[in-house]
Amino acid sequence: MSNPMIDTAKRAAVRVVKPLVGPRAWARLRGAPAPAAAPAARRTPTAKAMPLPEPKEAELTEAQRRRRELQAMSLTDLAQHFGTDKHGLHFYTTHYQRHLEHLRGERFTLLEIGIGGYVKQGRGGASLRMWKFFFPRAQIIGLDIEDKSFVRAPRIDTYQGSQVDPEVLERIVAEKKGPLRVVIDDGSHRPEHIRETFRILFPLLEDGGIYAIEDTQTSYWPEWGGSDERHDPTTTMALVKDLVDGLNHEEYVDESYAPTYADLHVVAVHCYHNLVFIEKGRNTEGTNRRSVLAERYAGAQSGAHSDAPPDAPPDAP
Repeated sequence: MSNPMIDTAKRAAVRVVKPLVGPRAWARLRGAPAPAAAPAARRTPTAKAMPLPEPKEAELTEAQRRRRELQAMSLTDLAQHFGTDKHGLHFYTTHYQRHLEHLRGERFTLLEIGIGGYVKQGRGGASLRMWKFFFPRAQIIGLDIEDKSFVRAPRIDTYQGSQVDPEVLERIVAEKKGPLRVVIDDGSHRPEHIRETFRILFPLLEDGGIYAIEDTQTSYWPEWGGSDERHDPTTTMALVKDLVDGLNHEEYVDESYAPTYADLHVVAVHCYHNLVFIEKGRNTEGTNRRSVLAERYAGAQSGAHSDAPPDAPPDAP
């Protein structure tokens, strides 16, 4: 038998309490099993941005296909394709590939002095085109005493002027679009020009850069400004020999010697037949000469810096 007061209270609870507590809490209050929880919403993983796929071979235009083929070639193959004398008349390309391969995918500026073709109309630019495809992300710049503006193309620019004109060289460096990491002197080949160009341009080269000098055989040809005297101090090879000495400037026992800019920034010199590569960096490794040559420096002030223990052998690093 139902109790009217209890029934009234239940109806009031249904009307007032149930809307406030929700179905699961209401079921617990009534002592009934709680309704099954709704399944949790499934999270859709965030899609990652995927790189666009490379176009399939069949989708490439003929120009794209040809560009891809050229960029895959060795430097020697590119030299033969474009007709530069860096392979054939000379055999420079294998050495260039050895020293420059690490830059192949980098963004930087390459400056070559001498575009080729001499005064012949419409001739020259073969090596600039070769460099463009060997370095697909680099800016290629050529400087020539003749007007070679016809060589200009995407990523290839040309300047007209003398290789020993500081204003021209500094303007090229100021207007470049990336760090100057490669300089190639294939210009007049006259030692006086090569030496002066190096004096101006080498300080403008980035650390880690390469400075190449081609056709150094003119050092031995008086007709080209060289000398048949191998120890003539004015030739290109005399400059190279000085740079090799400068690599070890910290070993000089002459305390009054003041290192040159090249002494402090040439870290390697690689010589091949008629071709030289000069690497730029910081040539300040230090020396142990004071400790090894203790007797020579016995009169030095006490407390002088020692770079190695007194018993270090002469060839200690």
